[in-house]
Amino acid sequence: MLDDSNRPGSAKYRAIVEEAIGGRKSVRAFLADPVDEETIRRILDVAARAPSGTNMQPWKVIVVTGKTKQAVTDAVLNSGIRPEKAEWDEYKYYPDEFFEPYLTRRRTVGWALYNLLGIGRRDVDRMRAQHDRNFSFFDAPVGMLVCIDRRLQVGSWLDLGMFLENILIAARGHGLSTCPQAAFAPYHRQLRPILGMADEDVLVCGVALGYEDETKPENSLRTERAPLEEWVTFKG
Repeated sequence: MLDDSNRPGSAKYRAIVEEAIGGRKSVRAFLADPVDEETIRRILDVAARAPSGTNMQPWKVIVVTGKTKQAVTDAVLNSGIRPEKAEWDEYKYYPDEFFEPYLTRRRTVGWALYNLLGIGRRDVDRMRAQHDRNFSFFDAPVGMLVCIDRRLQVGSWLDLGMFLENILIAARGHGLSTCPQAAFAPYHRQLRPILGMADEDVLVCGVALGYEDETKPENSLRTERAPLEEWVTFKG
């Protein structure tokens, strides 16, 4: 007889799925422990079950480790281009001017992170140093650079987002943590020759992948989510 407790719809199955989604967080400090290629391949393979319009599967992923990952880090940090001066000339992640409620949400999470790290509001150098940790993938042993063909349209970007979320959730099933990082996007010119990117490819983001360093204070950050009443309307 089948064990119904493990079937879709059961309380046990639901709890596992909800924890996999609800327990996800962006990790900003990783252990040096390596992740084997077979595990990375499995995560990406299952992530590719994401839905996509007419099964176009618009995602491209470049996995970097070792010397290549270090070359990515060096290319950005040695570019002489500070993040606040970097040009988002391939696509724009944020609006030119933030407005409510998005401005408050952005500031809240930013100061929550800095407070955990003991970074004051006037400590610009430490803020910059923390942001620069993006470019070492927060010391994760694996980095992924995610691309999409610039000739595709908004629908394919939606598909790419669902694929990215699948990576983040699938990694949890292997005891791994992640951090999606749009910070790499403005440095596509520095990274193209290292990554062998085609001219038609847009660098959308990076993803850090590895084992969470649970001793680091920044990894205790748990971001808030607005209640359903603020963004859901039921009509019937």
